[in-house]
Amino acid sequence: MRKLITLAVLAAALTVAACNTVEGAGKDVSSAGSAVADTARDVKNGN
Repeated sequence: MRKLITLAVLAAALTVAACNTVEGAGKDVSSAGSAVADTARDVKNGN
């Protein structure tokens, strides 16, 4: 349990460090959504 909490805190710290602003967080979420949509489109088209 202690390792899980440590990993969660580390992941949160890295996320906060990567997104200094709300705008940056929005761009990250948008980018992730685009990647998922592109992958789904590729799978649907058989690529």
